Amino acid sequence: MLDSPFTDLDRPPLSQAALTRALVRPGGLWSGISVVTRTGSTNADLAHAVRDGARQGAVVVAESQFAGRGRLGRVWSAPARSSLTFSVLLRPDPPLSEQGWLPLLIGLAVASAVRKVAEVDVRLKWPNDLLIGERKLAGVLAERIDSAVIVGVGLNVSVRPEELPVETATSLAIEEAVCVDRDPILRGVLREIETHYREWSEANGDVEACGLRAAYLAVSATVGQEVRVELPGERVLTGTATGVDRAGRLVVSSRGEEHTLSAGDVVHVRPHSS
Repeated sequence: MLDSPFTDLDRPPLSQAALTRALVRPGGLWSGISVVTRTGSTNADLAHAVRDGARQGAVVVAESQFAGRGRLGRVWSAPARSSLTFSVLLRPDPPLSEQGWLPLLIGLAVASAVRKVAEVDVRLKWPNDLLIGERKLAGVLAERIDSAVIVGVGLNVSVRPEELPVETATSLAIEEAVCVDRDPILRGVLREIETHYREWSEANGDVEACGLRAAYLAVSATVGQEVRVELPGERVLTGTATGVDRAGRLVVSSRGEEHTLSAGDVVHVRPHSS
């Protein structure tokens, strides 16, 4: 049974009513915000909602998530109310060929909000990680359900060193961010998502026209770096990450050839030192 949300004063509960008043408005992206005490996976919750005809802009936030997943089925876990774990439901209009940028758009929006509200230097590791230095602060997971896309985010906020699931992770508290209050951070993130998503949609998914590609590359921790890409079947590709194409795929130059890699093709992307 989950402890009372008031037993740890450093980790106050989120208010569904306050978030709804602040973010749900006529003509806006967000159609409804649900804060749940405990769930298996917010992505799974929204997948069920999609099948029931849920509108675009539904948001589910979990105070505790016991079956959260990262990319390739990796586990994402954190103590109750120590993180922001939430998913958003989008029904994008741009062509399917342009929608590979959606998880990158969400990652950029999260990074932008964290930079503004928490004042820490967050970088984006393709395809789905947010880093402070070389440590993982957050992850993004996108899933398609029919014509809808569900994007989940897990962001470590007040997680303490002894609570980290792996040594390569970090949190805003560990990085001494100026803000470790989940409410303003979540509001900032959802507002940034709405802004970037609207601009991308109005440009019909053209990442050049809406400035998405330039904004993403400006905070990329991958593009321009020597990388070691681990592929299925224990194959390895080393080279220079030179860009991200119109479909959101990483472009790697190796031995005079260019390789385009989708997130589903890749097990790990790591810095490569020769």
